[in-house]
Amino acid sequence: MSAPPAPPAAYARRARWAGLLGAALLAVAGWLGGALPELTDGTLAGIWRGRNGPATLGCWLVGTALTVGAWWTLRRGAPSTRWAYVTAGLWLLPLLAAPPIGSRDVYSYACQGWSYAHGHDPYRVGVAAAGCPWLDSVAPIWRDTPAPYGPLFVLLAALAATAGGGLAGAIALLRLFAVAGLLLAALCLPGLARAAGVPTRRAAWLALAAPLVGVHLVAGAHNDAVALGPLLLGLLVLVRRPGRPSALLAAGALLGLALAVKATALVVLPFAALAAVPGRYTWRALLRDGGWLAGGALAALAATSLASRLSLGWLGGLAHTGDTAQWTSPPTAVGFVVNYVGELAGLRPGAVPAARAAGLAVLAVLLVALWVRAWRSLRRLNDARERVCALAAARPRVVLLGSGLALAATVTLSPVFHPWYATWPLALLAFSVLPVGRTVWFVLPAAVASFLTLPDGTSLARFAKAPGAVAMTALLVVLVVRAARVGGVARTGGVAWTGGAVGERGDGGEAADAGAGRPDS
Repeated sequence: MSAPPAPPAAYARRARWAGLLGAALLAVAGWLGGALPELTDGTLAGIWRGRNGPATLGCWLVGTALTVGAWWTLRRGAPSTRWAYVTAGLWLLPLLAAPPIGSRDVYSYACQGWSYAHGHDPYRVGVAAAGCPWLDSVAPIWRDTPAPYGPLFVLLAALAATAGGGLAGAIALLRLFAVAGLLLAALCLPGLARAAGVPTRRAAWLALAAPLVGVHLVAGAHNDAVALGPLLLGLLVLVRRPGRPSALLAAGALLGLALAVKATALVVLPFAALAAVPGRYTWRALLRDGGWLAGGALAALAATSLASRLSLGWLGGLAHTGDTAQWTSPPTAVGFVVNYVGELAGLRPGAVPAARAAGLAVLAVLLVALWVRAWRSLRRLNDARERVCALAAARPRVVLLGSGLALAATVTLSPVFHPWYATWPLALLAFSVLPVGRTVWFVLPAAVASFLTLPDGTSLARFAKAPGAVAMTALLVVLVVRAARVGGVARTGGVAWTGGAVGERGDGGEAADAGAGRPDS
């Protein structure tokens, strides 16, 4: 399987400047009517009638369309890795100078940090009860709920709240932390792409130039970016130096730091344990090397908990993340549809909680099935001729693909879905060894998710509850039927997890497979 030819220079140039224009329009929309400290009424009519309403919505819609269109047209790969990095950086520049857009969560971060810095336990007390001076900027639904984030992020939020000198300074520092996490992830991309046998120019474009990254991770300063940096670095250490106790402890500590920011990182740990085994796959080897990895993760989590003097109460706060109910979560959408059908029959079934519980049960089964599939794929290479070379080539592919699929399943089957959640699987699936024409199954949802919010953080899903729930349920049925036909989790896009050396070559003749000595330029 060979990599597609690089796009024509004029074609790529047009995409670069169209995306930059789109990012600039998004920043303008942010200044006109973004997630500023003053709350809006959160309705389309209210935004339209507000100050600069038509201009705000117009800039947001055109800007989103331009950035999504430019990213989509080069989804098969940018002209080179350097070109992809430079272009993604250009698109982020206007958003660095914009106020928060697409979400108000950064104000919750600031208040939670202030609460902790002033002696309150954010896992027990909401920001309203703590007396945060910036309470009016926090969305009302999150004012009385405990923080659902790990102790490391609470420490970072407290640092931002105290060192920032005010709300604006706290927001700036929280954005700086998010950008630092994103830069760390960007530094890990070439090594992970080479290990997985994927052209770096394709992986970098998919993971860094996605509009969700600029809007939600940079301008929105979501802490998902803070977690993705150490997560990818930990995986890079694993695929480069499996089996060495010191490296396993370091990789585990990095994964533990990601977990100490956001619990989403937990689903990657079982797949990371597979990368810890350097040679023949046996249960004994898995327990030995996976134990070193788990020890590093637990040590990092314990260290951050002790440093913050906080318990594991943040896990209880995760229950409140489902306080909002939107059809963008497939299980929630199914619950809505069951309710609608029940109401037509004169019943009040209240099916949303049951549908969400069923979704979590399916998720648990699916995560186990994905891990077992990855384990069996690697075990089959135990007796292969030239086993060492075969395992060295297959290990990073299986681990990265399994992690990406696990994250995709997690964000899909969770009780609530927000657009920035899609950046987690996108960052891992960018390394998937798939024909470039078949990346659409995870690129298209990320593109659609870019349109789900307005600049002030209002979710468009609120205005299409019934039709959205019916459409999502219908789509879910179609996908389940199709997955059953092609074997579900056994194969993705028709490509086996441990396929032979891909042999893709990037632009200019640089090797993109696992044996490549350098990234494409």
